Amino acid sequence: MSERDAIERAHERGPATVTSLANDLRRLGVAAGDTLLVHTSLSRLGWVAGGAVAVVDALASVVGVAGTLVMPTHTAALCDPSGWSNPPVPEAWWPTIRDQTPAFDTATTPSWRMGAVAEAFRTRPAVLRSDHPLASFAACGPQAERIVERHPLEDTFGDGGPLGRLYDLGAKILLLGVDHTNNTSLHLAEYRWGAPKLRTGSPVLRDGRRVWVEYDMRECENDDFPKIGDAYVAAGGEVRADRVGSGAALLLPMRELVDFAETWMVENRPPPV
Repeated sequence: MSERDAIERAHERGPATVTSLANDLRRLGVAAGDTLLVHTSLSRLGWVAGGAVAVVDALASVVGVAGTLVMPTHTAALCDPSGWSNPPVPEAWWPTIRDQTPAFDTATTPSWRMGAVAEAFRTRPAVLRSDHPLASFAACGPQAERIVERHPLEDTFGDGGPLGRLYDLGAKILLLGVDHTNNTSLHLAEYRWGAPKLRTGSPVLRDGRRVWVEYDMRECENDDFPKIGDAYVAAGGEVRADRVGSGAALLLPMRELVDFAETWMVENRPPPV
């Protein structure tokens, strides 16, 4: 969406600001002290004075010093090129990519296709980031270190990584201008359900040296995530919906949604092999 489109989207409400966004978030149900996993599309919020920085400022002001903000800062391009399909690259390139792609670095590697808000959040001085080369999470607040301190390669979206700790902490999920297709927490349900394993590799730093490591992760699929979200609401699941800026927003309890999603997958997906 272009800036012109964002201006048109905000025509009725006018430009969003840190103050107006904070007020919208409070009305939605975000509260001081929350542990909040945020997924957002800046352009869907309309025209925001200050852009992505203003959105992060608004979120931080609402959860306050007692709250913890978390955002996905994934780098999905740092996987084995043999699995690339959109688009694929020539097989002759694979060794060069494996040998030469810079290693994932929590401080310097930018997120990939996670949006401007997540990237603005990632670069703040107080933000910590987990060290998974494909599926890192960034966090800021009292629970940040607990959330990101260990992120096993083979437990990418499982109970042993940030999503499992967010579940244990009773986090809330905030979808700002996006739907459940972007809801990373549903991958935790996939891991519990037993999604098939997939072999991949990534460049990482080990004792200051770049190395290519291979590992198993689970093959995640988000095509049915909107159906799961709809089924959760139809079953009476807790959710709050409102507008934040000029965009639609949803606020949900992570534990309840993940538990529901795991059961839904057992009942509606083909058995994992």
